[in-house]
Amino acid sequence: MNKLHLMRATSALLGLLAMASSQAQDPALGQRLFDSNCAMCHTATPDRRALMGPGLHGIVGRKLASMPGFGYSAALAGLGAQGRAWTTAELDRFLADPSAYAPGTSMPISMADAAQRQSLLAYLEKLAGPAIPATASRPTAATADAGSWSADRPGRIHEWKVADLPKPFATESASNGPRTVPRPAGTLPAVPEGFKVNLWARDPDRGRVMVKAPNGDIFISSTTKRLVKVFRSSTGETADVVSTFAAGMDRPFGLAFWPTGPNPQYLYVAYVNAIVRYPYRNGDLVAGGEPEVVVPRLAQAVGAHSSRTLVFSADGQRMFLSIGSATNVAEGIGKTPPVPLADWEARHGLGAAWGEEEGHAVVLAFDADGKNRRTYATGLRNCVGMYLYPQSGDLLCSVNERDLLGDNLPPDYLTRVKEGAFYGWPWFYIGAHEDPRLASHRPDLRDQVTTPDLLFTAHAAPLGMVMYEASPAAAAAFPKAYDGDLFVAFHGSWNRQTRTGSKVVRVFMKDGVPTGRYQDFVTGFVASDAEVWGRPSSVAVQKDGSLLVDDDVTGEIWRVAPK
Repeated sequence: MNKLHLMRATSALLGLLAMASSQAQDPALGQRLFDSNCAMCHTATPDRRALMGPGLHGIVGRKLASMPGFGYSAALAGLGAQGRAWTTAELDRFLADPSAYAPGTSMPISMADAAQRQSLLAYLEKLAGPAIPATASRPTAATADAGSWSADRPGRIHEWKVADLPKPFATESASNGPRTVPRPAGTLPAVPEGFKVNLWARDPDRGRVMVKAPNGDIFISSTTKRLVKVFRSSTGETADVVSTFAAGMDRPFGLAFWPTGPNPQYLYVAYVNAIVRYPYRNGDLVAGGEPEVVVPRLAQAVGAHSSRTLVFSADGQRMFLSIGSATNVAEGIGKTPPVPLADWEARHGLGAAWGEEEGHAVVLAFDADGKNRRTYATGLRNCVGMYLYPQSGDLLCSVNERDLLGDNLPPDYLTRVKEGAFYGWPWFYIGAHEDPRLASHRPDLRDQVTTPDLLFTAHAAPLGMVMYEASPAAAAAFPKAYDGDLFVAFHGSWNRQTRTGSKVVRVFMKDGVPTGRYQDFVTGFVASDAEVWGRPSSVAVQKDGSLLVDDDVTGEIWRVAPK
């Protein structure tokens, strides 16, 4: 290379480096990343809105875990007690892998891309000035609250009725996120009389979604660690083989085997903004090949809810995918879509939101090969738990409803999802109850909202579910009365003055329909109104009939079986 060529090459390289540096320090990009990844839990302005996490206004230079009114993990609180402050370097380390930086953190999203982190940090650096801490007043008697954790016990029955819904803002909206603490020595979850519980496995990667393969292996996806693992038990009592099936994924969540039936050929994995499938045969502990992209893009922007649940219809012909909302209640999208309303709904479905919410708060349907995309149902704020009920073939959703309307509003819920139905979000909730923050935006939808089948305690955060089914000859089969009922994992509340959730409940079913009542089944994960040592996220039934409960805070997986 002659001197001129060398000078030109050097100049081009410097230009590329300058461009990369400029992109890496782009506060405007950082704001967009904040809006789509962080804004659901954190504010960027020094206001008093009660959100799940502390305001990030003035975060750079603030001592770790120093904002009153929020729950912090013991690890993060310990770092704060050492006097450590949030510098850009500390924030960079935290965002790259929150659970490694502060084990037990409730931060669900990591940001592996270094350039994106730099842009987000550039935006956070601009948020100068102190944030105003949230204040969560607590009632004088927690037992007066019918949804309070303090009354939880195996066997307790719950029933919430639409006619009894309180008015919006009947109580002040709370920011009462749980502080995670170690499980007390000798403490086990509480289970009903006649049952026993033991530790089945420990998962240091703290996966959230658990599904059973046809051969009985348990597959678990870890969004934060970006991998899928296989757990195998030769006896049912404990897992004795653990293997990483695949790693290096883009925030994996939903898992499903296809074709349906005893001999699948693929494991489908829902990434945060794509669907892929890995070659799989019964018994594989490691993926049989590289992933094949089935759906290259799910939404224009990821949005604040990054969970993507995936199931197939009973005949395997349709693939369903749930996408949660990008915001709490879409207050910023305006009253009208960018095209005539009739044209918008013809393309996106009845009641579908627009703007940053385009493609969000929906259940989508595809053919098994990812083609023929269509909207199946709309208005489901965050159907984290989606499940095909085996006895009827109905699609079910457990939905995390909106926040900041008060302690007991609106209820979370479980419902059968009907094709073409609209479930209310963001303009209405639980039937024709209009959200006052969007009053008169869509009065035409009032009589078109489908009311859900079963109401849960508000802010309980229902996640994974499974129907109980086992052969009577199975070594750990439950009593016959459990057959056909659902088990649902409640992750637990943050937007409630008295804590609720952090347990597993049994939903009573009749002819494939929820009866309107549910029962505490596994409890005891809450240490106090401010602290929890566990947060169930998923459930599965082993071949021996026992129930597995995954806790994505401790990484402990519990097994429940009859004595």
